[in-house]
Amino acid sequence: MLNDAERVLISEEELHSVVKELGAKITEDYRGKNLLLISVLKGAVVFMTDLMREIKIPLTIDFMATSSYEGAHSTGVVKIVKDLDRDIENMDVLIVEDILDSGRTLSYITSILLKRNPASLKICTLLDKPKARVIDSVVPDYVGAVIEDEFVIGYGLDYDEKYRNLPFIAILKREIYENNSKE
Repeated sequence: MLNDAERVLISEEELHSVVKELGAKITEDYRGKNLLLISVLKGAVVFMTDLMREIKIPLTIDFMATSSYEGAHSTGVVKIVKDLDRDIENMDVLIVEDILDSGRTLSYITSILLKRNPASLKICTLLDKPKARVIDSVVPDYVGAVIEDEFVIGYGLDYDEKYRNLPFIAILKREIYENNSKE
């Protein structure tokens, strides 16, 4: 697995520090509110697990799963594979996402969730890739790190369902996904 990484982009220690800072900010901003964290599966589950341990106020969690990728490329069509298990009306909803790149998935999810009348709806993303943005109206409220337009793996992020278990974020060697996309 490590041989497939071009280089480590964000170390395990740096991730811990980023998540701790985000948790402290969210704790401050949501004190006294009815906080619901929504993880976008599968990639964001590692981030949300660590993040919720750093948030020092009561909260609840739920999960959504979407599909829009085939290999390393977005299909441009977002589908809900698993919807929420609860009503979010009057809840202060914070969508927790692993990476914001094109903005298609988060645009689609936020449009659906806003129709369900939450008290508030914000976005927390571990990684923001603004140069890859196709939908400029999607702006995260909390960002762990801004990165270049590279294909990254680790800490929940995958390529072909692999590499999620790496404890850091690395850039995947281009030949790994370019060779596989030609097959």
